[in-house]
Amino acid sequence: QAELGLNEHHQNEAMNYMRFARFKRGLCLKTVDSCFQDLKDSRLVEETFTVDEVIDMLDGLQTVVHSEVESELINTTYTNVLLLRQLFSQAEKWYLKLQTDVSELENRELLEQVAEFEKSEFTSSNKKPSADLLKPKLAPLNEGGSELLNKTVACLQEENEKLKARLRTIETQATAALDEKAKLEKSLKDLQMIQGDQKTNTNQDITELENKVAALKCQFEKTLNDSTANQKSLEQNLVTTKHDLLRVQDQLSTAEKELEKKFQQTAAYRNMKEILTKKNEQIKDLRKKLSK
Repeated sequence: QAELGLNEHHQNEAMNYMRFARFKRGLCLKTVDSCFQDLKDSRLVEETFTVDEVIDMLDGLQTVVHSEVESELINTTYTNVLLLRQLFSQAEKWYLKLQTDVSELENRELLEQVAEFEKSEFTSSNKKPSADLLKPKLAPLNEGGSELLNKTVACLQEENEKLKARLRTIETQATAALDEKAKLEKSLKDLQMIQGDQKTNTNQDITELENKVAALKCQFEKTLNDSTANQKSLEQNLVTTKHDLLRVQDQLSTAEKELEKKFQQTAAYRNMKEILTKKNEQIKDLRKKLSK
């Protein structure tokens, strides 16, 4: 069975309205059918008609059907306004402001859901409407208000009982917290007395530690200053040594050049050079002979 997403009471109210709407729709269709039947009975008595006669008959039928349908649509609109008036009147009794969304009236999915609901309730079932569904569509305002008021009072009483139980729990917790606070205060006093006895010894230890820290600080500063002085001296020595090294390297290079020059000027060097020249010529002659 299709449902509209409402509770049982409101769904029954919707069924009652849909039954009323189906009845009015049936009357409207019967009226339209009777318009066509009247035309058949009153005008279609001859075998042939001219074009003007057919046009005249259709114009007359159009006028009658248009009037009937327009009247029914207007009546349906006014009926819906009266239904909304009943609902709004009940809501205003309890200072409620209901809101409607007209755009949802064109929601195809919801319209199909209502059509399925109507089909399942009125078309598929041949049962006659029960006596409960034929009751007035709206309950009396006073009785409905009393029922809502009773429910509200019951909810408030239940909430009041819950608050009382919660208050008792909080009172118990508060009492336990006060007892715990008293125990902690006593423990704190005992601890303060013990700390008072130890305070003198602690002050002496602190003074000794401060003196040691001061001495260590002075020693550290002295060591740091000595290290800085040594570092500067080492840097200066390193620069001087680097300069001496460059100078020695330059002197060695000059000495090597002079030594090579002097060696080339000696008789032994010249004799050795002549011997090497002769040997090279002999080797060339031997190569020529070997090639031949």
